Amino acid sequence: MRRDLTGYGLAPPRLAWPGDAPLAVSLVVNYEEGAEMAVEAGDAENERIGEVVSVVPPGRRDLGQEGIFSYGTRAGLGRFLEAFDRHGVKVTWFMCGRAVERTPELARACVARGHEAANHGWVWRPHADYPSREAEEAGLLRATEAIAAATGERPVGFFCRGSASPWTRGLLARHGYLYDSNAFDDDLPYWDREVAGGPMLVLPYALDCNDMKFFHPNGFVLPQHFVDYAEAAIDQLIEEGERGVPKVLSIGLHLRICGRPARFRAVEGILRLLAARRGKVWVARRRDIAAAARAQLPG
Repeated sequence: MRRDLTGYGLAPPRLAWPGDAPLAVSLVVNYEEGAEMAVEAGDAENERIGEVVSVVPPGRRDLGQEGIFSYGTRAGLGRFLEAFDRHGVKVTWFMCGRAVERTPELARACVARGHEAANHGWVWRPHADYPSREAEEAGLLRATEAIAAATGERPVGFFCRGSASPWTRGLLARHGYLYDSNAFDDDLPYWDREVAGGPMLVLPYALDCNDMKFFHPNGFVLPQHFVDYAEAAIDQLIEEGERGVPKVLSIGLHLRICGRPARFRAVEGILRLLAARRGKVWVARRRDIAAAARAQLPG
């Protein structure tokens, strides 16, 4: 798989979003709680990234880190659902299979409200870690079935932590997925035509407009920092869209991060920003953005 450093180059497609909106916005909530590495779940070690860095040695249970993650589903998830209902927006949930298998009633409530369930892997790990195509396929299908069983909706989109493997897109194509989001290289959807059994539509994600930056020392500190950053991205891309090239902005959220009361002020602020720009932004689930792109980009 050769790296593409050119993409659309200086001739990007002029996609038309519903309502002639100059920008499509994808809100994503990551549903990972219970799928993070944890000795409690039978893993060899615990996830180390959280509000603080875990100091528990490998092989021992980290009750503190477990609690940091558990807060996301116990308290954060309800905040998100209520706010999305109040603002009338539909989002995509990146769901880990093991997470929804452990809290199926919560996962089901997300989809029952009209949101999308996308596949975020069986556990919260890079698919680049899988030692073989067969092992990755087993993990992908295990997550697919767990999400379908919990929510009643078979996922059509995929994104794993960090990096996919060289086999991931071929496996997605084989099993009927409509889009892959393991890409950080563009503001526009595009076709990967080198996929075995493809091509596969790629709907890039973003890590800059993402609440994980609250956990990074060079990232956001106050909620308003995230709101201001999102506003800059939204307004820049609206202007580019109004000049003739509508694009896509992904805004990433996590139950255990922005689900916390102080950081949830950033979510409320971003939702107000989007409401104030009604008519200039199309806030949509990723599967809907992918469908609109597939209808306009030759496969």
